[in-house]
Amino acid sequence: MSEDAATEKRSIIMPPNSIQAVPRYAGASTFARLPRIDEVDRADVAVLGVPFDSGTSYRPGARFGPEAVRAASKLLRPFHIGLEVEPWVTMQIADAGDVGVTPFDIAAAIAGIERAARALSARADRIVAIGGDHTIALPMLRAAHAQHGPVALVHFDAHFDTWDNLFGAPMVHGTPFRRAVEEGLLDVGGSAHVGIRSTTPSAQDFTDDEELGFATFTTLDVARRGIDDIIDRVRTRVGDRPVYVSIDIDVLDPAHAPGTGTPEPGGLSTRELQLILYGLADLHVIGADVVEVAPAYDHAQITALAAAGVTFDLLAMMARASR
Repeated sequence: MSEDAATEKRSIIMPPNSIQAVPRYAGASTFARLPRIDEVDRADVAVLGVPFDSGTSYRPGARFGPEAVRAASKLLRPFHIGLEVEPWVTMQIADAGDVGVTPFDIAAAIAGIERAARALSARADRIVAIGGDHTIALPMLRAAHAQHGPVALVHFDAHFDTWDNLFGAPMVHGTPFRRAVEEGLLDVGGSAHVGIRSTTPSAQDFTDDEELGFATFTTLDVARRGIDDIIDRVRTRVGDRPVYVSIDIDVLDPAHAPGTGTPEPGGLSTRELQLILYGLADLHVIGADVVEVAPAYDHAQITALAAAGVTFDLLAMMARASR
């Protein structure tokens, strides 16, 4: 690409509100003040809000997560220090707004989210969804499968989310990955949970999850083996498969993310999560979500800021891989 062409491309892709021209607390209410999807011809990555939390089993409120994460994302600056890349200079990234999703019918909501994600896939190569509770991962994976076939899953969470049901309900935030396995959406041999910890209804949960085919790396594994060891194990497991990254913000310790629906003490620090993501930056990430931010339980935007930062990390990973 010539220097003139590169300059022209940069002038199109850069966000309209420069941090030197408009204070970061002002400007557009999109993620990181990026363009709306209707303001660009096509996007390499679209950020999609999914304000749904009717699948929550403990503290509700994640329906307000997309709004809170977007507000916190105004603090972001263009250059990612950890991965040495400028995501919205390297790629065209746009905010696709929120899915208009019913809070009264879980099955209808899941179907609507899937339709919205499939339609958005015609305008964006990859989608990073902001939830919402973890139920939204199922329709997002269905949409990803329609494009890529079975994908590996790297799942950061305090909980497996592979239970068969909760109170008889088969599609809630504790079940999306069991349904995904049953529907053939996942290449389970390349999939892993990271950050599992604390209490669980039964030791049988570990057996059941292993029988589904997942590898599990607990918070204790991260502490005892070290971050580099966990990175190597996840990278080896995923290989060159297309991978979907799903991040429940409760993978972080409540000290780092108090504003979530099912907080569990003993989690990762924000820095530990970021370092693991940086170590996975060359994986073929085809989609992602960041879920379970419930701002009513947050203070000083701690959780929303962490989620905005992690979303930026995911965008930087995609930019680094594309570069």
